[in-house]
Amino acid sequence: MLQAISLSKTYQSHQALNELDLTVNQGEVFCLLGQNGAGKTTTINLFLGFILPSSGKILINNEEISATSDTRRKHIAYIPEVVMLYGNLTALENLDYFSKLAGFNYTSASLTEFLNECGLQADAHHKNLSGFSKGMRQKVGIAIAIAKDAKIILMDEPTSGLDPKATEEFTQLVKKLANEGKSILMATHDIFNAVNVATNIGIMRQGKLVHTIKASEITASDLQKLYLQTI
Repeated sequence: MLQAISLSKTYQSHQALNELDLTVNQGEVFCLLGQNGAGKTTTINLFLGFILPSSGKILINNEEISATSDTRRKHIAYIPEVVMLYGNLTALENLDYFSKLAGFNYTSASLTEFLNECGLQADAHHKNLSGFSKGMRQKVGIAIAIAKDAKIILMDEPTSGLDPKATEEFTQLVKKLANEGKSILMATHDIFNAVNVATNIGIMRQGKLVHTIKASEITASDLQKLYLQTI
């Protein structure tokens, strides 16, 4: 569903991404690990079209993506570290607004079902987001991704700042999305959660993907050792 082929990004003399080859298949959760500046966020920003590559190709659903392509908007949803929604609107109102921006017009019952599917408690549906925790905001963000029928979900540090209970709820939700056929690329510093949630794990260093590991074939302890050796 999502592919980078020899993807590079250079800022003047600094190479932020160096000939990245990466594939995220349907129903897969691919976690990217690496220090700050390793290239994780650059990779996500290139896939989103926030920045343009210096060289290389991006493919979505086997289609090469140009700077003006509308394919990103149709297929991709983005969950940043801090989900930026309208604090003066309720969860239902935010979901309704962003669904309509994506071209969908759902009934109130359908909007409620999307929020229920993401585990947002019913008594929060009609409350303004200004009082929501980070975990609650994430659930609304994921409900928006489901409502717009995004096939690919990109996430940047989604578990940063979450308590253990919220992290576990988020992990179960990501696994559920993958089981439903969504393709998920997640940049994270959370080694233990990566082993728990991922199908494949990549370790980046200085703009390069230096290791790719199947999550089922490594323990969190061994991954931590490999990560520390790598960086």
